[in-house]
Amino acid sequence: MIEGHGDDCFRYGSKIRHNFSTNICSDVDHAGLMAHLSTLGEKLSSYPPPVPASVETLLAEEAGIGADCVMVTNGATEAIYLIAHHLQGSHSAIVSPTFREYQDACSVYDHQISFISDLSCIPADAQAAWLCNPNNPTGQVTDKNLLIKTIDGHPDIIFIIDQAYCDYTSRPVLSAREAVDCPNVILLHSLTKRFAIPALRIGYAIGNPRLLSFVKELRMPWAVNLFAIEGAEYLLRNGNGYCIDHRQLHAEASRIALRLTELGIDVLPTDCNFILCRLPRGKASELKNFLIDRHGLLIRDASNFQGLSEAHFRIAAQSRKENDLLISAIKQWMSLS
Repeated sequence: MIEGHGDDCFRYGSKIRHNFSTNICSDVDHAGLMAHLSTLGEKLSSYPPPVPASVETLLAEEAGIGADCVMVTNGATEAIYLIAHHLQGSHSAIVSPTFREYQDACSVYDHQISFISDLSCIPADAQAAWLCNPNNPTGQVTDKNLLIKTIDGHPDIIFIIDQAYCDYTSRPVLSAREAVDCPNVILLHSLTKRFAIPALRIGYAIGNPRLLSFVKELRMPWAVNLFAIEGAEYLLRNGNGYCIDHRQLHAEASRIALRLTELGIDVLPTDCNFILCRLPRGKASELKNFLIDRHGLLIRDASNFQGLSEAHFRIAAQSRKENDLLISAIKQWMSLS
């Protein structure tokens, strides 16, 4: 595990007024969820279920698949490590730049790792391919038809496809049913992103029952805590109030990209709510510190993504007012650098 990747708001306490480092939407009303969790005090003296089967059943019913096709985990990250464990010693191809945990998990379990730019570059002897879709940090979505064609063309390769940000794009991605019908696909999802609850750490994997059964055998009991289970159940039953306006967020991300481009910053096209940027001069760490100290704004220094430089940073669109504050602050830093 590397320090400093992901949302590191915890490092700065009350200094942060607006968080653009996290890729989730912050404008969410959790009043109902908080009221529900506040009633659970009497359960603190009891263990949670060893396996979160109740949440798996709800997710399966929602997706129209069998409960044996779902594995709920302590965040999608636990699923990543369980899958890497199952595939211990394999040759894994990772489409990068991307989420660092694929690399870290594969390294822990002695994988041979090949970093590739796209799915057309999968090595002939690879046994697994890891793809984030939409991709973190670029925000780009791999064409669904191309993805299906690649999966069908490589039946001996296990494809681990992380769709944690699928609620933030209008581009088509694989459905649960499509994944279950493929014997060599595992989809990763995150209730963290869908309901903006990163503190509760709850994610899940979807796949063919036989393939997923091997991964499930490696789970530790009680890995998902009671509050995460209860919170997930509440949200899945009362989730109609949680509507991510992905089109509006994408429009804001595009507007931010235009403004930053006008400042001379390179911005990669995105299909969702966050954008990857590269400074024409200076370091992303310097910009990050300036924004924290002068404005209480937090961005993601992306220099520790495989293949990126110390000039790269990532930001996620929030409200228009917050986005304007960020644009103005970056403009100020550019004028001083």
